[in-house]
Amino acid sequence: MLLDVSFQHELPEAGCDEAGRGCLAGPVYAAAVILPKGFSHPLLNDSKQMSEKNRETLRPIIESEAVAWAVASVSPEEIDRINILNASFEAMCRAVSALQVRPKMLLIDGNRFRSTLDIPYKCIVGGDGKYANIAAASVLAKTHRDEYMRRLSKDFPQYGWERNKGYPTREHRIAIAEHGVTSEHRLSFNHEINQLRLF
Repeated sequence: MLLDVSFQHELPEAGCDEAGRGCLAGPVYAAAVILPKGFSHPLLNDSKQMSEKNRETLRPIIESEAVAWAVASVSPEEIDRINILNASFEAMCRAVSALQVRPKMLLIDGNRFRSTLDIPYKCIVGGDGKYANIAAASVLAKTHRDEYMRRLSKDFPQYGWERNKGYPTREHRIAIAEHGVTSEHRLSFNHEINQLRLF
């Protein structure tokens, strides 16, 4: 699927997206990506619609060919303090701030955004399936977070994070019921076993 590179072509534009917003454990990650004009790749799409193999294939391509890219995260403790929506916004702001090239425009996946940055932005619902710079950001946010959760699973093997990446799967909720929560869990989220009925 070929996507438009960006929303507009006059100003340097960074696509922004997050990963891990619905998880029970681990940080929320976000990425910001500025792609060169004319960038395209047949595998590039909303990362949720891509296989893990294709995401991992695209990650080094995006990182080598992007004009600039950055990934940032917000910890479970911060998520509990400021809530997951604000944490998602904060992660995107951190990623944009870490870019080596300053964008003049931000393209945000979703329907709302709050920013501490003095950069104009536009929100696009389903943007990761419409614009390549957001899709690229979704791939980087997802792959970097998955990599972190695989490393973390070695310290907490009973939760299966190398498989479920901290999402509220049946496996994960049963493990919480049996072993309790860890320092990596978001304490403001509902971990109860009776939530299994929802999944």
